[in-house]
Amino acid sequence: MNTVTKRKRSGFRQGFGRFLSDYVIVVPILALIIFFGIFGPNFLTGGNAMNVLRQVSWVAILAAGQFFIICTGELDISLGSLVSLAGIIFAKGMVDWGMHPLLAALATFAVCLFCGFVNGLMVTRFRIPSFIATLGMQYIGSGLCYVLTNAYPVSNIPAGVAWIGRGYLGVVPWPVVIMLVIFVIITFVSQKTKFGRFVYAVGGNQEAAHLSGINVALIKNAVFIIGGFAAALVGVILVSRLNSGQPGAGTGLEFQTVIACVMGGVSLAGGKGKAQGVILGAIFVGILTNGMTLLDVNSYYQKVIQGIVLVLAIGVDVYKTARQANSK
Repeated sequence: MNTVTKRKRSGFRQGFGRFLSDYVIVVPILALIIFFGIFGPNFLTGGNAMNVLRQVSWVAILAAGQFFIICTGELDISLGSLVSLAGIIFAKGMVDWGMHPLLAALATFAVCLFCGFVNGLMVTRFRIPSFIATLGMQYIGSGLCYVLTNAYPVSNIPAGVAWIGRGYLGVVPWPVVIMLVIFVIITFVSQKTKFGRFVYAVGGNQEAAHLSGINVALIKNAVFIIGGFAAALVGVILVSRLNSGQPGAGTGLEFQTVIACVMGGVSLAGGKGKAQGVILGAIFVGILTNGMTLLDVNSYYQKVIQGIVLVLAIGVDVYKTARQANSK
């Protein structure tokens, strides 16, 4: 074997090894597809593939917001309740408050951006741990949903917004199109812009980032606001998809975003992860949820399984982080 051939094979092995290291999530995704393809009725049909893509879309969009937050070493567990609150504001704005859909959407984004700003302020100005700060926001958002609706869904949504959650661009559902656009943007921002570099720097070593002139508080405030934007967008999509504003529409989504991020290679320690991995993590979550539903797994057991997956994913992340720290 000549030298050139050996170099090519060595380069291929190294490239493939880096791919598996960065996107190891591909392996469990393929395992789920094989398992549910064998045991799940109609799992491998075109119609079900579209259902999975729709399900993946709103988890992935919300996980895009969580991605930046986790990369700074923080965590936002209020995103699910903000999705619910966004849906209620959007729905009530159109149905009960007489707003044009565009104005209702602007009001929705304004509220969620403000909530994200408050989360960031609690973390940066008042030094409240992000888990506790966003836990408080989670209860506030959830409580406001029920205060505004008395626990009843908001129905009679105008037909003009149906395209957002139920329409198609050609053969591709609009939520999937929106998801792809969002991930093109966050991939570019995280890898090619100064803001992206600052996010990773803050998550990698906050003190070093501060000493190098990075405004750490500003970056952290910005990522929580991005999380609020993602929650508002998902809330609007779900209202269109469900044709109603549901007070509990976003329940549990915050944990699915954490699963998507961690399974996609984003370290909870901060400073590490790629946007492409997040979308693969969201695909894993979507396939797992869809497959369990097709197998008629009780919804309570589904929560148990998702909880186990979350703990295992975090456990692997903690192990990898500790191993890397010990090897230095």
